[in-house]
Amino acid sequence: MILVTGGLGYIGSHACVALTQAGERLVVLDNLSNAKRSVLERLRELCPDAILDFCEADVRDRGALARVFAAHRVEAVLHFAGLKSVAESVARPLLYYDNNVGGSLALVEAMLAAGVERIVFSSSATVYGPPLSLPHREDHPTAPHNPYGRAKRMVEELLADVARAQPGFRYVALRYFNPIGAHPSGRIGEDPRGEPNNLLPFVTQVAVGRRARLRIHGDDYPTADGTGVRDYLHVMDLAEGHLAALARLRAGGGSLVANLGTGRGHSVREVLAAFERTTGVRVPFEVGPRRAGDLPACWADPSLAERELGWRARRTLEEACRDAWRWQCDNPAGYPD
Repeated sequence: MILVTGGLGYIGSHACVALTQAGERLVVLDNLSNAKRSVLERLRELCPDAILDFCEADVRDRGALARVFAAHRVEAVLHFAGLKSVAESVARPLLYYDNNVGGSLALVEAMLAAGVERIVFSSSATVYGPPLSLPHREDHPTAPHNPYGRAKRMVEELLADVARAQPGFRYVALRYFNPIGAHPSGRIGEDPRGEPNNLLPFVTQVAVGRRARLRIHGDDYPTADGTGVRDYLHVMDLAEGHLAALARLRAGGGSLVANLGTGRGHSVREVLAAFERTTGVRVPFEVGPRRAGDLPACWADPSLAERELGWRARRTLEEACRDAWRWQCDNPAGYPD
C-alpha cells in the first residue's frame, strides 16, 4: 500500500488517479486545509474499483501518523502535504517552516519507526533561485529567495542526511516547474482558494466569468514579448513522473533529485494565446507592475529524469489549456463544499 500525504490537493489528487489506475492501493492523508472532502468522492468516482482509504489528519500529528502506519502495510510514501504560496511564506515564515519542514520531519520519523524506507518528495524549482544559466540543471547551485523555497531545500537536505545515515533509506525528490491543466475527465482540477497565484487558473476564471480580467504582472522583462517565461507542465505528466519515481525505488535504484518539466519555456502572452486559440474564448487582460520576486524566465533541463526515470512530458500546452477549460466549465465555482 502507498501512503499519499496531501492526496486531496491539486497535484496529489491527480497522482492518486494515476496510481490507482496503475493498480496501486492507497491510503490518503490530508488535513483539508487546502482541499475539500468532495475531492475524495471524485477520486472514488474516477477509480470505482480502487482500494483507497482516507485519514483526515495533519502530517505534523505524530500520533495520527503512527496509527496510519500501524493500520496499513505501507510500502512507500508519496509526500505532497505542504503549504505552497511564496507570498504567504514571506509573510508567515514560521508557519512554512513548521508545516513544510516540521511535517516532513514527523513523517520521516514515523516511516523509520514503521520500517518504511522509500519516499517520493514533492520539491520545487524554487530551490534554484535566480538562474546562472538556462535551462536549470540539477547540478546548478540552490539559492532560494523565499521561505517556501528554503523549506523545500531543507527537506531535500533532511532526506539526503537520513539516506546517508540509514543505508536502506532511499528517496526521489522531484523538482516541479509549473504544473497546469486538469484530468481530461473534468472531474478533478486546480481549485485555488481566493485569488489565484498561478497563471492558468486566473485565465480560466476570467474566461468563465468569475473575474473581470487577467492581470499580467509586468511586460517589460528581457524576454521576446516582455512577459515572464515559465516551463508549464501538464499535471498528468507530473503525476506520471511520480509513478516513474516509485518504480525506480521499487527496482532498487538509488536516491535521486530530478527536475520535472518540459524543457521549454512559454511566456504569459504565449499561454494566453494558446488558451484563446484552443478554446475560442477571448480573455480580457490588463498589464500591471512586476510582482516582487518574480524572475524574467525559468525552465527546466529534464534530461536527467528521462535518463534515470524513463520519464518525459508528453502533453502539449494546448492540451493543458483544453483540460483546464473543461474542468472550469464543468466546475465554474470549483469543488462543492
